[in-house]
Parts: sequence; C-alpha cells; structure tokens
Amino acid sequence: MFLISSNPHKAIIYWLLTGCLLIYAMVVVGGLTRLTHSGLSITDWSFMGSMPPLSEQAWQERFEKYQQSPEFQKVNYTMTLDAFKPIFLWEYIHRMIGRVMMYVFLIGFVYFAVRGRIKRNMWSRFALLFFLGIMQAVIGWWMVYSGLQQKPAVSHYRLATHLMSAFTLFAFTFWFALQLIHEQQDPPAKDVKKLKNWGLSFFVLLIFQIIYGAFTAGYVEGDSAKVRPGHIFNTWPKMGDSWVAEQVSLKPSFLENILENPSGIQFMHRTLAIAVVALLVGLWLKSNQLKLSKMQYRAVSFLIYGVTLQFILGVLTLIYQVPVVMGALHQTGAFFLFAGTLYFLFLIFQSKPETQLGTR
Repeated sequence: MFLISSNPHKAIIYWLLTGCLLIYAMVVVGGLTRLTHSGLSITDWSFMGSMPPLSEQAWQERFEKYQQSPEFQKVNYTMTLDAFKPIFLWEYIHRMIGRVMMYVFLIGFVYFAVRGRIKRNMWSRFALLFFLGIMQAVIGWWMVYSGLQQKPAVSHYRLATHLMSAFTLFAFTFWFALQLIHEQQDPPAKDVKKLKNWGLSFFVLLIFQIIYGAFTAGYVEGDSAKVRPGHIFNTWPKMGDSWVAEQVSLKPSFLENILENPSGIQFMHRTLAIAVVALLVGLWLKSNQLKLSKMQYRAVSFLIYGVTLQFILGVLTLIYQVPVVMGALHQTGAFFLFAGTLYFLFLIFQSKPETQLGTR
C-alpha cells in the first residue's frame, strides 16, 4: 500500500491520481464510443455549452445537424431520432469527461500555485502535463474532424495517435505522482538493475501492441471498402483455415502489408501478442534469479496475471466478433497493463533519496 497519508505532497498526489482516473475513464468511454459507432454523432466542436438536449425540440435540432453529416447521408440514412440518442450520449459523455479533466487540472494547479505548494522543480513537469493535455484535445478534434468530411470514417492512424496521446498523458501524470509518493524511499538494489533492459524491452513491445490494437479497431482501406481488421478472420489460433492467411501479403511491400492491409494488421496484432507473452516469460525467469523487494515481486506478478487475462480477452473478443462489453474490457486490460508496466519500471529506475523533488 502507498503510504500517502503522511506524505507532505499528499494533496498534490491525490490531485494527480484523480487526473489519472479521469484519463482512464476517458480511454474507456472513448473505446465504448468507437465500439458503438458514436464518435461522429456530434458534428460541431463547441457543443451547446455543458448541457445535453433536454427537450424533444433540442434533440430534433441535434439530429438535424447530424443528418447533414456524411455518416448519416452515406451510412445511417435510415436512422431514427430514438436510435440517434444513444450514440449522441456516448460521444457527449466522452467530451464531458475531457472537459471535467481540463477543469480538474486547471483549478487544482491554480489552487496549489496560490497556496505555494508547487515547488520550483515541479513547474517544468506541470508545463509538460498541460502541453500534453492540450495536444490530446487538439488530436481529438483532428481525428473527429476528418470523419466529418467526405468520408464518414476515421483513419486507423488518427485513432492510434489519439489513443497513444491519452496513454502518454497518463504515463507522465502517473510517473510524476509515483515520484512524489516514493520520494523518500531507498533506491533499488544494484542487482535489480539487471532487469532494466528486460523491462524497457517489454514496455516498448507493449506500446507497439497497443498501437496495433488501435489499428485493429480502426477503419483500414480493404479491397472494396474500408473495414475494421478486428472484424475479419474471427478464428483462433488460425486465420480461417491457415496459420498465415494469403491476404496478409496482398500488398506489394512489407510496410504496406503491416500498416495498411487489414489482414496484415490483424496478423501483426496476433504475432505481437505472442511476442509479449514470450518476453514476459523471459522477464519473469530473469526476475527469479534476483533478489526483489515485495513491491517489485508484486509488480512482476501483476504483469503475469495481467498479460494472461489480456491474452484470453483478446482471443474471446476476436472469436465473438468484437462485442461491445468484451471490446471495452480488452481495452481496459491494455490500460492496466500499461499502468502496471510503468509502475514496474519506476521500481527499477526510481530516483535516489538525495533527489529532493520538493525543494525550492
């Protein structure tokens, strides 16, 4: 358990962890927005202040705006007002979480600055967090705007960029909180530093897997239309009747096949999942040869349980053709694995006691 109650920075720590929780909520609701095809339901960026439509007339006005969008005209032209309301609300909730997150960070920052709780060497970290928060909003607008033009679909590149910007914001916020929580803790034993390369390799591979998860969930140009790679070859362990489907190598170059071929993207997501498991086994075997603290041991154990559960969820999500609940759980699993890996890395790379984060 984190001993936050006696920490001199506990108010800032709780504030940062609240931000982490809001980022997590935004990622999960963002996944639900994608899974329910709700992301293009609000056609303007500044959506009527903070209140959702409360009358039938207000709902009708929002629906009429949606009817002018390419998605309605080319895909959902038979949609009724009653069918529109749920997809609007998912996107509305997603945007409102972003707005609440902005208020929490801004108001908290002003409060702590006025009270003199922000020390000199914290300012650069907060500047970075605000920059990342602004970029997250800009990238979200850039992603949605592209789907409101002629083609009612969001590129898998833009979807992955938006997801990873949220993960990056979470990473820096969580790391900063961990630095304050463990400010006075002893540095790791020299022996444990032998896990650095294993830990970093696992983290990089996990990032690529998360990116390919976004690619798999997004729209990619297929033979005749844009398709979601997660909705093809819904079998495991083979892709249909083959271990490697012929469609994986349809395009002329290797890069095109792994980046812009729906079948190639799904194959990469499958392959990277196996690679993540294999690398974690290596990390686990290496950790058994070292003397770990209880926290470090628990962090490794969390990764083992997390990867096992995430692998099973991934297979089930594929086989059952991406049901909403299972897809959301799979994305949640990725988020917690990412957080767990960050914590594990922190326990290996944590600052020495003489690094005083709270000095002026």
